Amino acid sequence: MQNRRLSPRGAARRARARSDVAMALMASLGIVLAGAVSGCSLDLLKPGAFDMFKQPAASSTATASSATASSRPALSETGNAPWAAKAAPTPAAATQSDETPPPPPAPVASDEPPEPSTPALDRVVASVDGEPITMREVKDFAAQRGQPIETDDFASSDAAKVVVKELIGEKLLEQEVKKYDDKVDDAQIDKYIQQLRQDKHMSDVEFRAQLQASGISYDDLRKRARLDIEKAMMIDQEVRAKVDVPDADIKAFYDAHKEDFTITKERLKLAQILIELPPNPTAAQVSAAQKKADMIRARAAKGDDFGDLARVYSDDESKSNGGELGWFAPSDVMDQILAAVRPLKPGEISAPIRTSHGIHIVKLEEHQVPGVQPLADVKTLIRAHLVDEQSGAQLQKWVDSDLVKQHYVETMY
Repeated sequence: MQNRRLSPRGAARRARARSDVAMALMASLGIVLAGAVSGCSLDLLKPGAFDMFKQPAASSTATASSATASSRPALSETGNAPWAAKAAPTPAAATQSDETPPPPPAPVASDEPPEPSTPALDRVVASVDGEPITMREVKDFAAQRGQPIETDDFASSDAAKVVVKELIGEKLLEQEVKKYDDKVDDAQIDKYIQQLRQDKHMSDVEFRAQLQASGISYDDLRKRARLDIEKAMMIDQEVRAKVDVPDADIKAFYDAHKEDFTITKERLKLAQILIELPPNPTAAQVSAAQKKADMIRARAAKGDDFGDLARVYSDDESKSNGGELGWFAPSDVMDQILAAVRPLKPGEISAPIRTSHGIHIVKLEEHQVPGVQPLADVKTLIRAHLVDEQSGAQLQKWVDSDLVKQHYVETMY
């Protein structure tokens, strides 16, 4: 991070962060790059994927509505409140229904020879809409979840029956998400990937280079992003929207977890547009830069998107991230900048500020002040967390009560 941004003292810290960016990408690009570089994915249809319900930051509501991977604000300084890591039940599909299921479709013939395997592993133990599920597939699924099945006698193994039921649930959801194929457009995908890149504080060039180094093409990324958005839409519509959280529950949760809503150190989240000036600028150069800054500030005040203005007009490297700079302690911010942003409310934009680097227009995005955050400030966050907690049960109910009735499901052990 160059010191022209805002903070000379923050430069070394950001340089260290940039040097670790490859490792961070591989560990947590998440949301989109499931399997290859994911640590926190919305890839709902893979083993363990429904762990998304124990992570409030993976809000399918936000993803489906804005097609971004935006994280919710942390409830504590670390962002890891103890209650944020509670796992919800893993959904499993029922294999029987009181209603008569539709007739099974005719099996699809394949010209490809089967892979050599033992007869036991090739045995079909279940099917969904005529698509067979073999013992091998069930055992692989169980092994990926860290719960290997040793027996071939599924009829007498409760553990094997549970895994078969869970795998049937995965198959049903794979079928259901196809209904959302035509509900995602390129603009949503663009915004989703842009947010992902911004979260990693990467320029577009750096982001694409890291993808290439990870063995992922940009086209593959877009395909995975589209699928993740489709899944998020499905979960939002069919699961989260059906969870009701009364205000009384929110208040009770707030009262029981006040330590998680207590801020101990002041922090400012900032974004900026910089009109750069050369060393020892002439009066004409200063006048031109000031005129340009006044124009940009006026457009921002009228409602033009600050990030879009930064991408077009800023001379700072943060322009590729829409001017986003991240969090600062007050001591890390230049005195001129700090004096201008302290009186602002979150969301407000400063008047143009002259420094040795040029003319800055700074947006105060968030301001964490020491003390207990008011309930009104965290109500939305708590509601989303409680919805997450209940979504696992709601998802299982949807699969067991609705999806299984819309598909032909049978077990054969």
